[in-house]
Amino acid sequence: LMKFKKLLIRCGILVSIICISNSSLSQSLRIDITGVGQTQMPIALAPFYSKTKSDEKFGQIINDVIQSNLRRTAAFNILPLPPLNPALSSNVELSDDFFNKWRNLGTHALVIGDIASENNLKNIGIKFRLLDTLRAIDLGGLSLQTNNKTSEARGIAHRISDFILESLTGEPGFFSTRLAYVVRKKNKHLLIVSDSDGHNERPALESSQSLISLAWSPKGDRLAYVSFETGKPIVFVHTLSTGERNIIANYKGSNSSPTWSPDGKKLAFVLTKDGSSQIYTANEKGGNLKRITKIRAINTEPNYSHDGKYIFYTSDQGGKPQIYKIRASGQGYPKRVTFKRNFNARPVAGPNGDYLAYVTTFEGDFVIAIMNLVSKEETILSGGPKDDSPSFAPNGRWLIFSSRIAGKEILSAVSVDGKVKTRITMESGDIRSPAWGKLP
Repeated sequence: LMKFKKLLIRCGILVSIICISNSSLSQSLRIDITGVGQTQMPIALAPFYSKTKSDEKFGQIINDVIQSNLRRTAAFNILPLPPLNPALSSNVELSDDFFNKWRNLGTHALVIGDIASENNLKNIGIKFRLLDTLRAIDLGGLSLQTNNKTSEARGIAHRISDFILESLTGEPGFFSTRLAYVVRKKNKHLLIVSDSDGHNERPALESSQSLISLAWSPKGDRLAYVSFETGKPIVFVHTLSTGERNIIANYKGSNSSPTWSPDGKKLAFVLTKDGSSQIYTANEKGGNLKRITKIRAINTEPNYSHDGKYIFYTSDQGGKPQIYKIRASGQGYPKRVTFKRNFNARPVAGPNGDYLAYVTTFEGDFVIAIMNLVSKEETILSGGPKDDSPSFAPNGRWLIFSSRIAGKEILSAVSVDGKVKTRITMESGDIRSPAWGKLP
């Protein structure tokens, strides 16, 4: 029982916390594909047509980021291009000869576009089209405008990548999303927010003590987390655009494991104020506190179902940590969800209502598993030896989680079918407590 408490709570001693402003910290991540197991669609990305060197540079950033994004899915084979003379633009005339040419080059899809500076070079206009060369179909595109900045080029590339992925595979894109994670370097704990590919990282908070249990609000504008800055675990909600931090739960004993309801109007968390570890809910400001679980056991790690009707959580009420669910109103009796093995914890419900991810033990290792909530079929997604903190991408088709490999803490991502795996590492420092959220 004590081992279970230590695993779930991971308490520490904290002294102070410091807000960061104008920091130049560089924490860029490296993402490597470690597993590929599906047929790849051959696709070509023509250089974006431009008339100036500045626009050409902007377009090259977009092209590079799109290629990197598509490779991360392992669903595409990026084909090399022959010299294009004249260069292609979004206004190219489509004909049978055009499609035959690109089909003969082995492509199933082609991206074409152009870039032009506007408003005295302060703004950039981007147009692109996605062509299904195999079926000779124009799948459409977007017309976008943004500032002439590298960070904006990456954002545009993520939006184009989302369009390509959904148009060609039917899977909603996940590139225009954000990651939050904690970096531990020496005696510092840094809360970092980045794009989904680890770039454009922004430090949101620096603490001399632990920050754990990150949870994005449904709109992607706030983060809930647990901080030990006062010497005990307290639940905060952090508005990223302003830096404002509000205490949501600071009761006697431990305050831990915050999670948002799908409508963003409530949070569930764990309190020990009445002696045992129980799940409570409150509104987004911490008011209207309500106890949900009643059984005297270790009830912890709540997570709302996709429709907000239920709360999944971990409990040892049967003697071993297993996953249960209870109505979010607290009415009725809890129902056990997991039955395989003696340890199942940290449940996370997928946003589409089809999957539940959690940590389990397999051949002596802590690994990430996923259960189909309809068929109840379980799949082991990771290999351990110590994987933890799963978090779904907003499209529900990918998971990110923390891993400890050879004594170093990194992040890993995996598709829900387990076929595509990536490893996210940092040159210095350990990464933990990942959370995947929407752009506000």
